[in-house]
Amino acid sequence: MSLSLIGIIFVQGYWIKNTVQSNEEQFSIAAKQMLINVVKDLESNEIDKYYFELASVADSTKPFRKQLSELFQVKKEDYSSEYFVYSNSLVEEEYKISSQFLSDQNDSIFFKKITSKKLATKISREDNLDPNSLGLSAEERYQRINRIVDAEKYLLIDVVKEMAAELPIHKRVDTTEIRTLIDENISKWDIKSDYEFGIFSNGLNTKVRSADFKLNSPSTYGIPVFGYKDKASDYQLFVNFEDKNQQILSSIALMGILSILFTLVIVLAFSTAISQLFKQRQISQIKSDFINNMTHEFKTPIATINLALDSVKNPKIAENPDAISRYMNMIREENKRMHAQVENVLRISKLEKNELDIKKEKQSLHELIHKAINHVDLIVENREGYIKSHLEASQYTILANETHLTNVIVNMLDNAIKYSPKSPKIDIYTEVVKHFVVLSIKDQGSGMSKSTQKKIFQKFYREHTGDIHNVKGHGLGLAYVKQIVEDHQGEISVYSEKGQGSTFTIKLPLIS
Repeated sequence: MSLSLIGIIFVQGYWIKNTVQSNEEQFSIAAKQMLINVVKDLESNEIDKYYFELASVADSTKPFRKQLSELFQVKKEDYSSEYFVYSNSLVEEEYKISSQFLSDQNDSIFFKKITSKKLATKISREDNLDPNSLGLSAEERYQRINRIVDAEKYLLIDVVKEMAAELPIHKRVDTTEIRTLIDENISKWDIKSDYEFGIFSNGLNTKVRSADFKLNSPSTYGIPVFGYKDKASDYQLFVNFEDKNQQILSSIALMGILSILFTLVIVLAFSTAISQLFKQRQISQIKSDFINNMTHEFKTPIATINLALDSVKNPKIAENPDAISRYMNMIREENKRMHAQVENVLRISKLEKNELDIKKEKQSLHELIHKAINHVDLIVENREGYIKSHLEASQYTILANETHLTNVIVNMLDNAIKYSPKSPKIDIYTEVVKHFVVLSIKDQGSGMSKSTQKKIFQKFYREHTGDIHNVKGHGLGLAYVKQIVEDHQGEISVYSEKGQGSTFTIKLPLIS
């Protein structure tokens, strides 16, 4: 079962790890593709910005009408709605154009117009109208067909790129344009993270950047921008996605939470099962100890009673009234002892079921302490010990059941006597703390470990000392004490150190 649980946890962790990696790769692909589109748009916008201005200048200086008849023939078929445009030679023309809009260093730019050789273009009309009915001249019709040939177009683009490369980056693009393009493309790729961006030149800052951009962030992606021909660009556009991890994790949040939740349920069920197994084992051990102790506790008085009865049957003893009286008292005391053991077990059972009727009356705690001391005083004297009272509480009136609370104090004193290997030395203290009277019983006995202190108020629990019968009892005394104290709305606690003795403290509410 343990291996199965470990396997489930491992599989869940492996699945979550792979899913996160997969989502991170998808995010990176989307981010890089978005950057590619942004860079394309930036370069396209720059070309458009200068290209049409350059083309308009070229148009204004081009001897279009004069050269048209030499370069092209526009032939009309008599019975057809199709037109053919022919070019039968390669013509090269040079133009000198003002470059103020591109560079302050050059006063003009030379570029060439190239017309492809042997070019034929077929244009079909879908109606049967006469071309002349449109009111267009041959020149105008040609301009509609092909404003600028491809070779000239690419030449103009090269001119724009070459001359724009000499401008500072902040003259070519600004942060508003970049942010607009990123916003347009980021939604297309379903990227929902906030971002910061910046353009760097050979690793150095430029003016084109957002305020909070950080280059060394692990969520930063970069791509060259404004490249020219095959030369490596000096500029790179970087975008830092601040909420990258949040977006990656949010995509698997629901499944991840459910997976973790179900795993925790399995772990909890497994832990509960293991805990129950240990508890059952502990209960079994406690019951076994209880039976052994009860057997021992009953075996001694039964043996004593049998011996007393055998003695009474002896004719010599039968003639001695004093001896008979002594043996009869012995039988009576042992019988009381067994009866007390049975009553103790039944009392605990009734307390747990709330069947024990405990009537409370106004009592003096100090008087109850003196009564309890009288019950054990002879035992302490026989062992050459002492019980000293330090009853310093100025108020000690409580609402209690005289019999049960006296039994509580007697039980605690009895424990202090039993667990004192040498002569028992017991001190009893009382004091007032706010609205409570506190009773402390301190001994100098064998003490107990920390783990034992947590369990001594459990029913049937007894600390193992190697010899299970070296201290008589069956683990019900302190369980009974705790039940009675709690029924009196009080609290009981213990402080002990091994070999240093123990201090039991009872806290009970005062009444006026």
